[in-house]
Amino acid sequence: MIARPVAVEAVEVSKKFRLIKERNNSLKATILRGRRVVAEDFWALRDVSFEVYQGEAFGLIGENGSGKSTMLKCLTKILRPNHGSVAVHGKVSALLELGAGFHHELSGRENVFLNGAILGLSQKELRRRFDEIVDFAGIEKFIDEPVKNYSSGMYVRLGFSVAINVDPDVLLCDEVLAVGDEAFQRKCNEKFAELRRNGTTLVVVSHGMDSVQNLCDRAAWFSHGRLLKVGPPREVIEAYTDTVEVNRSVADDGHQRWGSGEGRIVQVELLNAAGQPATRLHSGEPAVLRLHYEMQEAIERPVFGLTFTTVDGFCVSAPTSRDVECVPEKLAGSGYVEVVFAAIRLLPGTYDLSVSLTDYSCLQTYDNQSNVLRFDVERGPIRETNGVAALGGLWKIGDLEAGG
Repeated sequence: MIARPVAVEAVEVSKKFRLIKERNNSLKATILRGRRVVAEDFWALRDVSFEVYQGEAFGLIGENGSGKSTMLKCLTKILRPNHGSVAVHGKVSALLELGAGFHHELSGRENVFLNGAILGLSQKELRRRFDEIVDFAGIEKFIDEPVKNYSSGMYVRLGFSVAINVDPDVLLCDEVLAVGDEAFQRKCNEKFAELRRNGTTLVVVSHGMDSVQNLCDRAAWFSHGRLLKVGPPREVIEAYTDTVEVNRSVADDGHQRWGSGEGRIVQVELLNAAGQPATRLHSGEPAVLRLHYEMQEAIERPVFGLTFTTVDGFCVSAPTSRDVECVPEKLAGSGYVEVVFAAIRLLPGTYDLSVSLTDYSCLQTYDNQSNVLRFDVERGPIRETNGVAALGGLWKIGDLEAGG
């Protein structure tokens, strides 16, 4: 097996910052207290070592403040490590803060040449690529307007378009995989695919696990400045997400709630495969949703409803007890309704749950609570990676010539 050349290397990198805890604001305070400032050392990186091979896509993941962006700034030489060393071989381009080199009073055209020069392109190269840059950004009609008049979307599209057209050997990206609208994101994904086909080495910092899973050959998990794991994206992502706990709470009675009140849903519980209350499930594992109710009076043929949405409001599913003919003739007093899922078909992500209690026609609402529970779905037995739900299905490949 032929060893691949190393494009990016970090050797026992440590980076320290001084955090000012208390500062004297006057000469008098300095004299009386006998010191100028009170500060402490904060180690953003501790003994981090890894290699990225030529033509590889390498993802950096971890919680906010874990050291990912600091590592990327060390690779770009924006920051210098206190200990250790970094090496990046070949022509480098960095997508850190899009449009960071733009001058607000200058036009888009002028900023293309200014920002391109900062990224290392000659004026001749910029003139040759100018039309391609503007076309990619999709702002032809506004290219001679001052960028201070641009929308935020136009601004980042132009910044991305300039940076991506440098044709680097190594591209370092910090949280720029989802800039612009959906159409522009598709163009960006196509451009990243083109760079990969051309052998460009990518080092990507992202909180988007799907992006890391789909784009990267390997991933590295950072936590509190230390590198905990390097390996295939799926393994590293699962190790990382298994440590993430988010406290969720059921909304109170006044939270986005309406209805005539003859019956009420007084508690919503989500139970994991072990039968324990949870706000985190695993895709493909069993779960139970339990709705506790109290009827102020007997209700004939009541219908319970659920609505699962993504955090941006996309409705994934909205089943009701009427759909499966689980409707009692009359319900009074208090009790609970359970929905048993043999396997949660939702793919990894964060979801909101709304619940309702209505009459059989679903026209009279006794109780409706929007976004009463937020929960996370992590990777589990289901192996599908894209979208919001797994449809399953048995894959089969037949050979017509063999009669298969």
